[in-house]
Amino acid sequence: MLPATIFGAVAFPYQVQTVTAQTSTGNRPLTIRSDVQEYDAKSQVVTARGNVQMLYPSRQIQATAAQAQYFSKERRIDFSGNVYILQQGGNSIRAEKVTYLIDEGRFVALPQSNRQVESIYMVQDGEIGGQSARSAPKTPPLKGSN
Repeated sequence: MLPATIFGAVAFPYQVQTVTAQTSTGNRPLTIRSDVQEYDAKSQVVTARGNVQMLYPSRQIQATAAQAQYFSKERRIDFSGNVYILQQGGNSIRAEKVTYLIDEGRFVALPQSNRQVESIYMVQDGEIGGQSARSAPKTPPLKGSN
């Protein structure tokens, strides 16, 4: 587990607040901006509320949400409220709640009640493993039920 250092301070509401976290060995900043932020020194948790924007350039990840919590000890970020994650190459996730596990580079997304998570993955056409990509097989038309 790599320790993280948090830079920034909590100030007055209604001004955009910024917290930048950096791993002590990798020096890769992760920036969170929001209307209001709180930092609990005991638990080492940053809570950001209102128009949350996260930028993690070294992983080429951008995110927006209503709220985010950065758990520096666990190296985890929990996003909630109309979450949108945009990754390198145009891959994206939309959900009500998303947890980002920093060390694993993994997202876990949960939808709103009676809804679904939406993920869009950009798939390149062309050569795959040194072989030319083949056309998709033809799909027979659906038959009507009797």
